[in-house]
Amino acid sequence: MEILYLLIRLLEMLSTVLIMLIIVQFIIGLLFAFNVVSPSTEFLRQVYDSIDKLLGPVLRPVRKILPDTGAIDFSPLVLIFGLRAVILVLQSLANSY
Repeated sequence: MEILYLLIRLLEMLSTVLIMLIIVQFIIGLLFAFNVVSPSTEFLRQVYDSIDKLLGPVLRPVRKILPDTGAIDFSPLVLIFGLRAVILVLQSLANSY
């Protein structure tokens, strides 16, 4: 049973890291969109592109399922809710044993 709790805790930490990366990418994207920071700023562009390369394979299946909403991309929000839902279900299952 200890292994199950350890695996759930590991998945929870991994999902927290993914959620933080999604939030950082969202904030940098807003800074670019509202011209608070120039998109040609090398450091932030590299951070944004690196996070995009990490999250791209995770977000791509979600984007395929969601309808096209134009300029607004809801796939990060859906991914955050999905990750949290999976963690809650796993914790509930582990507590029932």
